[in-house]
Amino acid sequence: MEIRFTSQVFKADKMYVAYAPELDVSTCATTEAKAEINLREAVRLFLEETEKLGTLEQILVETGFVKRKQTLEGPKFVTRRVSLPLNLVHAMA
Repeated sequence: MEIRFTSQVFKADKMYVAYAPELDVSTCATTEAKAEINLREAVRLFLEETEKLGTLEQILVETGFVKRKQTLEGPKFVTRRVSLPLNLVHAMA
């Protein structure tokens, strides 16, 4: 069995944060590659623990995963950069 999920990576100061939005799992590292490796491990541990607790199937259904042959497919995300003008007095300059 294999699972496919989204990995979003962004830089925060000197760290890279990797995030799987479907499962709300994240991790970080000093390099983008290590953050990706850490995310795979974090997702694996999350899935193993939820299976032990008996909640794995419920979580996968609620988060939109479907089984296709031997693969669990997460929902496809569309990511765009969006701009919005702000009129906030206390916004950071």
